[in-house]
Amino acid sequence: MQKVYLDNAATTRVRDEVIAKMNEALSTCYGNPSSTHSYGRSAKTAIEKARKTIATYLNAKPAEIIFTSGGTEADNMILRCAVRDLGITTIITSRVEHHAVLHTAEELESEYGIKLWFVKLDGYGNPDLAHLEELLQKDTSKKLVSLMHVNNEIGNLLDVQKVAELCQSHEALFHSDTVQSIGHFAWNVDETPIDFMTAAAHKFHGPKGIGFAFVRKNSGLKPLIVGGAQERGFRAGTEPYHNIVGLEEAFIAAYDNLDNERDYVLGLKKYFVSKLKEELPGVKFNGLSGEFDKSTYTLVNVCLPFDKEKSQLLLFNLDLKGIACSKGSACQSGSQMGSHVLTQILDDEELQRPSLRFSFSKYNSKEELDYTLGVLKEFAAS
Repeated sequence: MQKVYLDNAATTRVRDEVIAKMNEALSTCYGNPSSTHSYGRSAKTAIEKARKTIATYLNAKPAEIIFTSGGTEADNMILRCAVRDLGITTIITSRVEHHAVLHTAEELESEYGIKLWFVKLDGYGNPDLAHLEELLQKDTSKKLVSLMHVNNEIGNLLDVQKVAELCQSHEALFHSDTVQSIGHFAWNVDETPIDFMTAAAHKFHGPKGIGFAFVRKNSGLKPLIVGGAQERGFRAGTEPYHNIVGLEEAFIAAYDNLDNERDYVLGLKKYFVSKLKEELPGVKFNGLSGEFDKSTYTLVNVCLPFDKEKSQLLLFNLDLKGIACSKGSACQSGSQMGSHVLTQILDDEELQRPSLRFSFSKYNSKEELDYTLGVLKEFAAS
């Protein structure tokens, strides 16, 4: 049986050079980075080098990079600390954000009594920026806007520059969950007035359990996790040195090869979209995932022309044939609830049909896509 992995938006295969770097770190540099002896100093030096590397690629300052366990922790930290430390009393977000943002905002509404406002969406799941401006002007409360750059389910791209400038002009803070973006799109935080960003290494061929937050210098945020003085006093806990150098290696590889790998993966997406239209008449592309200039090149979300009874067996059938894809975000896999993103943009009839997210990487091939298309076509005819 052929094995095809098309769930790269959930997590990615770790690059060989990243594994080698981490193995070296685990076997030769095992000192505690907080220790003052040579073993500790070596680990600490490598961590600060990784911080500087990331900052250089983002055109940020090293002090603005805080290592975390991943995107969820980073999102939680930023939203919670903004309310606790910065006097934020209104959070503006959308109903198609990742649950790391949505659930955190809902908890803050319950715990602190903040106002939680949702930006209207168009029929494709894009935030209405005219409505965002209305909300920013609505009252004089101190506001934080949280809108993701790349939607993790439907791939829509947000005009981050425009939103950042809009927030700046209304003296609101701007946080963007950039977990699906970092490692796939170039960033320059010196030109884009964004206050907070988040990243997870496993989304760009790095290890799981490590990520970072970009926190604009002099933001006023205080640590969420307290204890020791690690991460310059911003996040307590012994740093996972091996994971941090793995993140750095994956980050360097992602950006040094960005143009070539983006062109290759975009070619796969264009091929898959074209073949889906040809092989499965009636297929619909959810959100803007079928629009190459308005969505990320890394994924496509499709509503397939199968009835409700047939659709219940589709994901199981694909798995039996060795094909890994997703019904929604991986974070939803243990839930019986449907996608909260698709619920916002599909009608009742469309919601009865199966929607699948196929996401691509440098490790995929057209041959794998042909195999997947053949399985889908065979299932449609059965």
